[in-house]
Amino acid sequence: MAFEVILLGKGDLCIQVGEYFLGSAEYRLTAVVPTMPAPKWTGSLPDWARSHGIPVVESGHYRDLPQLQDPAWRPDLAFSVYYDRIIRRDFIDRCRRILNLHNGPLPRYRGVSPINWALKNGERQHGVTIHEITPGIDDGPIVSQVTFPTYPEVDEVKDVYRRALRFGWLLFQETMPLLDRIQPQPQDASKALYYNAGQNALLGERRSFTRSESNHQSVSQ
Repeated sequence: MAFEVILLGKGDLCIQVGEYFLGSAEYRLTAVVPTMPAPKWTGSLPDWARSHGIPVVESGHYRDLPQLQDPAWRPDLAFSVYYDRIIRRDFIDRCRRILNLHNGPLPRYRGVSPINWALKNGERQHGVTIHEITPGIDDGPIVSQVTFPTYPEVDEVKDVYRRALRFGWLLFQETMPLLDRIQPQPQDASKALYYNAGQNALLGERRSFTRSESNHQSVSQ
């Protein structure tokens, strides 16, 4: 029997992940919980799901999944790709397994805007991590990770974001066939670096996709 999957998130990479589950004989994608409203600057996950007849939680909140009305329901896997809500323990506990793909080399750059902060801090490499979701923020055991070079003197946020999409898709494809054999590794909390949304104003010229956009926003304000 195919494993039941719930997909949460937004954008082009999330759609690629959805296509993987849709085309796999091992998985059965039964619902999509998109970030709502869906951002205009990337592919629309809810539009993609509707076009394939996959039920969409229109509110964008995982707590509105109709399956949750059945106390016995437990999905085999919930997979998050850039989902914008904190997932609480009650839902985590309902899932046999729940994973997140994060645009940062955990335990560094937990929280929001990991690429922006990495460039702000002059990092010369960044990464993408697949990890187990826990009640904390991006602190769950690491399933797999890949790192790649960055060039803060020339890279814009959008350049590293596009690179992260490519490496994230590669990491996902390499990880899924081995998922049941990988032993997740706890994060080293002593190396953790975390930023929240309230700190975004401190990003300066790295706040937006390009430095010129960031500077224009600063002038406008």
